[in-house]
Amino acid sequence: MPPAPITQLSRSLILLLAMVSALGPVAMQILLPGVPIIKESFAVSTGVAQLTLSLSMAAIALATLAYGPLSDRYGRRPVLIAGMSIAVIGSLLCMVAPTIELLIAGRFVQAAGGAVGMVVARAIVRDVYDARESASVIATLVMVMVVMPMVSPAVGGELMVRFDWHSVFLLVAVISAVLVVLLWLQLPETLRTPVAFSGLRDLLRTYGRLWQDRSFRGHSLCVSFVSVVFFAFISAAPEIMVSVLQRPANEYGYYFIIVPLGFMAGNYLTRYFGRRHSLQRMIRVGSSVCIAGLVLALVLQLLGIAHPAALFLPVALAILGNGITLPNAQAGALNAAPSLAGSASGLTGFMQMAFSAVAAQAVALIFNGTVYPMLLLMLAASVVSLLSFRLLVREG
Repeated sequence: MPPAPITQLSRSLILLLAMVSALGPVAMQILLPGVPIIKESFAVSTGVAQLTLSLSMAAIALATLAYGPLSDRYGRRPVLIAGMSIAVIGSLLCMVAPTIELLIAGRFVQAAGGAVGMVVARAIVRDVYDARESASVIATLVMVMVVMPMVSPAVGGELMVRFDWHSVFLLVAVISAVLVVLLWLQLPETLRTPVAFSGLRDLLRTYGRLWQDRSFRGHSLCVSFVSVVFFAFISAAPEIMVSVLQRPANEYGYYFIIVPLGFMAGNYLTRYFGRRHSLQRMIRVGSSVCIAGLVLALVLQLLGIAHPAALFLPVALAILGNGITLPNAQAGALNAAPSLAGSASGLTGFMQMAFSAVAAQAVALIFNGTVYPMLLLMLAASVVSLLSFRLLVREG
């Protein structure tokens, strides 16, 4: 069947794609409160229990490399439905896992399946819209993909308190299954010209072609280091709240609300101004706002203002800048090779997750009992993000 000649996506379809995009991160983070419970249930060490999280991130990173070329070859719709179906299977495997080994394997399958939305949804948007319009729509996808995982640990915690850890996987399985049905009923095929793909060699060749493109390198590195800013903060902030600022753990959740609100504000500004200004200008503004927010955070700390608001408010300003930069940089990466939008989305997603995973581990290793290692790492990442864009992308 030839692809449907659609020129725009309905609001309901954009919302559906946003939810599909968020499933992978939601499934990964909803178990955060349950790691100690799983450790106790299976009588294993903390390190082994932690594999249910760390290997999920690895699965997402690896899977994003495959989904892009597959969707360029076989179409967006079948690959998206297949990936979501794999997420259902993985969730069910987790729910009935009798051993920690099978639970870890189930989590790997669940995460690999859920990662499909992060890649293919953006490719669908690029199929339908031009570069400038796609940035506005991608902003919606990114906002949902960031905000939903932020609330998912609270949902997971409530489920585990009221029921047990099995209920978390039941919920993810049900949500995944519902999304599969909705995709089957509502999603048209948007890929117009399939790209030949015959195996690993072609996959590596495709990624090599993308990486040789200066515009793709500049935009994808910009995306990756913007993500490092965010993941470095969410990895270190809970410990800083308790051990450095001497505040109770539950207070972290209240202050943390400020951060996603900043990101949502940045996404709103992208949707409002994105059609009036170029991607390049939006990226420059967003990156500058991020750097300014982090410099302000460092100045307040150097002045000795040891209050959570002195940390969270300027960081929220920085994340507002990221909310402007991220969708525009993602759209720029996809626009570098429109015929390979799926592959470009996959490679960009892999870089995001891989860089963020390294940052999450690095910020823990360099923690010295103060806020400075985290803030300096975030500032360095934001500067490198802007430099990658300015040095590699020819601005029009």
